[in-house]
Amino acid sequence: MSTERAWLEEELGQLRLVDHHCHGVITADLDRAGFEDLISESFDPAPPGTSHVETPIGLAIRRWCAPLLDLPPLVDAEAYVARRGELGAQEVNRRLLRASGLSDLLVETGYRSGDVAPPEVMASLAGVRAHEVVRLETVAEAVADAAPAAEVFADAFAEALEQAARDAVGLKTIVAYRGGFAFDPTPPSGAEVVRAAGGWLRARAAGGARLEDATLLRFGIWTGAELARDRALPLQVHAGYGDPDITLHLTNPSLLTDLVKAFARMDVKVVFLHCYPYQREAAYLAAVLPNVYLDVGEAITYTGASSWRVLAEAMELAPFTKHLYSSDAFGAAELYLLGAVMFRRGVARVLGGWLDDGACSREEAIRIATLAGRENALRVYPMAR
Repeated sequence: MSTERAWLEEELGQLRLVDHHCHGVITADLDRAGFEDLISESFDPAPPGTSHVETPIGLAIRRWCAPLLDLPPLVDAEAYVARRGELGAQEVNRRLLRASGLSDLLVETGYRSGDVAPPEVMASLAGVRAHEVVRLETVAEAVADAAPAAEVFADAFAEALEQAARDAVGLKTIVAYRGGFAFDPTPPSGAEVVRAAGGWLRARAAGGARLEDATLLRFGIWTGAELARDRALPLQVHAGYGDPDITLHLTNPSLLTDLVKAFARMDVKVVFLHCYPYQREAAYLAAVLPNVYLDVGEAITYTGASSWRVLAEAMELAPFTKHLYSSDAFGAAELYLLGAVMFRRGVARVLGGWLDDGACSREEAIRIATLAGRENALRVYPMAR
């Protein structure tokens, strides 16, 4: 490690990060199977004779999280999970969250909200401020469960979204998981929404069908954009890497170019989340469109020791004022800690190389890291400093 990189890594250890996209932790104790489930995006257990711990993220957890549980770095998985059980979920969550060096958590509450800690509990565990981000599709499904007539679904959704987001600092869509980005970017007509709502409401009443109709997804996104415009809320868009619900090539951010341009005319900020392996496409959009921002959040957690390369590619082109930090952590407290560690180390490695090459000064390196780690989020999201 060069002197400049070592200096920068030490400096960034003091930077209080804003994790602008995460979820809650599970507060119950975890067995080996439960722990492995939370550190993989697969729906399935690892093949017989293997483990989800035998992965880049598993290696990184054993390296960086073990010492915080009073274990040596790179302890074996059996001992790690056993120590987790000895300490109990409450203590593990508290230790790892507080060691992450955060000032704020922006908690998206639309996924398995009954299984994880809500924002106020996350704030207490982490000793930081917590804010809510509202998922559009979850609100739509809650409205559908109230069984409105198709003719009033649009108004019911708009009203429910405004109510759900009354204290929120952002909105999010998971359209990437519901068919991808190759959809008509224009808003649907009222008649189209009524027809689509009729079919979906019947299907949901009959068997709990989730929202996958392209017309209703478009309607939800456009309704969300209108609320975002009125309330100065950014719209988060999951892009790229995720669980097997995704068809990866349909989650390339460039497929949403026309939609993002339309939102720019509305002065709606779009934040692409995670993006891998399309971090370069997201960086391009951030470079050429005024309302686009990006992170490589989940990607840096899951790529572990190689995560600096993902950061380096995202930083090739995008303006320094367009980068954000997130962990996309869900369930396991290790993911919050690991995201923060990989971000700080990755930024130090990238910018340390720039320092070694004489491409920037120490002051500029700190400024760039501070923008990405906290200042951009404090500017983009409507929250007090």
